[in-house]
Amino acid sequence: MPWSEAVTPVRMRRVAVVVPHAALRDTLVRIAEAGCIELDQVEEAAPGPAARRLQRLEGRPGSVLPAAAGVLSVAGQAPLLAASAPDLDVLERQGSLGLLAGEAQLEARIQGAVLRGEVAALAGWCPAGEVSRLARRLASTGGALVPLRTPPGTDPPTLLRSQAASFTPLVATYGTPPYADIDPSWAAGITYVVMFGIMFGDVGHGALLVLGALALRLGRPRSIARFSRLRPFFAGAGLAAMFAGAAYGEFFGPTGVLPVLWLSPLQDPARLLAAAVVFGAGLLAAAHAAGAVNRWREGGPGKALYAASGCAGLLFFLGLGLTAAGLTLRHQATAVLGAALALAGLALVAVGLYRATAGGFAGLAETGVRMFDVVVRAGTNTVSFARLAAFGLTHAALADLVWRGTVVLAGRGPAGTAGAVVVFVVGTTASLALEALVAGVQALRLEFYEIFSRLFEAEGRPFRPWHVPAAAAAEAETEVAGCSPG
Repeated sequence: MPWSEAVTPVRMRRVAVVVPHAALRDTLVRIAEAGCIELDQVEEAAPGPAARRLQRLEGRPGSVLPAAAGVLSVAGQAPLLAASAPDLDVLERQGSLGLLAGEAQLEARIQGAVLRGEVAALAGWCPAGEVSRLARRLASTGGALVPLRTPPGTDPPTLLRSQAASFTPLVATYGTPPYADIDPSWAAGITYVVMFGIMFGDVGHGALLVLGALALRLGRPRSIARFSRLRPFFAGAGLAAMFAGAAYGEFFGPTGVLPVLWLSPLQDPARLLAAAVVFGAGLLAAAHAAGAVNRWREGGPGKALYAASGCAGLLFFLGLGLTAAGLTLRHQATAVLGAALALAGLALVAVGLYRATAGGFAGLAETGVRMFDVVVRAGTNTVSFARLAAFGLTHAALADLVWRGTVVLAGRGPAGTAGAVVVFVVGTTASLALEALVAGVQALRLEFYEIFSRLFEAEGRPFRPWHVPAAAAAEAETEVAGCSPG
């Protein structure tokens, strides 16, 4: 797969399903089985016969929520579709909530169809790579899947690629990226585990996380098998922690087992803090560059040039960085060049902000306030990455405390040795759990507030394909080959 596709959402096609009216139900059943098409629906559709029966069984009069919203289950029963039209009265008498819920959803989709004589048509969205396969699948019922041009001003729904499925929840928790934006799943996942490792730097502790990933891979014990999708996070975070721990010389604390390859957090905290800020500045510059790409894809070169999260903001941020470097190194030319770039970037930001206002004095005042926010955020967001070093120091201090207590007890006879083992095991377990939680939350906070806030200015709409399995396939515990985008 070309890298340009790997870093963008799955390409969508606007499609129309055209089918003889007599074969509409069979075609919709096949669409529901495939689970690859998001069909347009009529808002506030009137309840159909199946929906009204479902309401009576559930004892809830009113609007038909299961049909319109496509609920995952009704009273613990997942919606199902019969291959042929069932007798709704029989389903009601038997209390078949799953089949009634499936029929209710089917009714809602049928209401969205456009009828012209003997032909029915529905519109929707489908991953471009699945169009030909679904067209062949629908041909057997006399239906056709016709690609359409995307209506002007319409944004397709966003579907992130399945190759980065372990990292997409990190992005989806923040929000759905607009269809035009890049897919940051891989970069966000790698950045997250690296920041986690910096704060959790210890070879021994990182190795325990890698062992946890291995346990998830093997599915042992079975109670943790449901968390198997987290194993890339465990493995990545564990490896990052091991690399950072090797640089710090930490193995279950400053035990002396490993040499210090770079610095000891407790002995050189100022250097670690400075390195964390510089690392954060690099991440923010990369986020600005990615934001510029997003602004270009969203609104063209003009938006990319003037946006605070685009080229103008990147120029301002790089100028500030050069200025700080020049002043730190006492290199006057670098500081002057950085100041000039920062002023040029700030001027472009001001133009972009003013263009977004109504103009006049009120526009100038609004622009001034927002420019002040841009300047303050550039500094505070960069300094915020000092928390990588701060929590790395906390982790090292806790591990050092546990190790010192272990060493003191180990030299006091058999009872002391037993106590040392208890202190080491309990202390390591407690510090591991506490620091893993803290590092995980802080890395997430940096990802969301400092990085994602520069990548995204708007929120997209997630792709929600209609998927209801056939009753026969569910009873046989088989699965129809589903949608596999990306």
